[in-house]
Amino acid sequence: MHLSQDIKPISYLKSKTADVINSVNENQRTIIITQNGEAKAVVQDIKSYENLQNSLNLLKLIVQSENDIENNEVIEQNKMFENLEQKLFG
Repeated sequence: MHLSQDIKPISYLKSKTADVINSVNENQRTIIITQNGEAKAVVQDIKSYENLQNSLNLLKLIVQSENDIENNEVIEQNKMFENLEQKLFG
């Protein structure tokens, strides 16, 4: 992160919105918007945002799986596929 480039006051966003959007799309770097000297918002390109959301969802699935293993809430692979086929194909 380049603080001098990646942190901008809200007045900058208001006056140069198109430039900010172009910059995050071209550089794929997040810009932090401040208000009264405090970080208040983040401007990020859509592809980076989607990648972040996908990564978070994958991590949530991993945590769920680890919890299921710890709580012994697992079934054998063959049984899982049998149950799935039964639900899908009757």
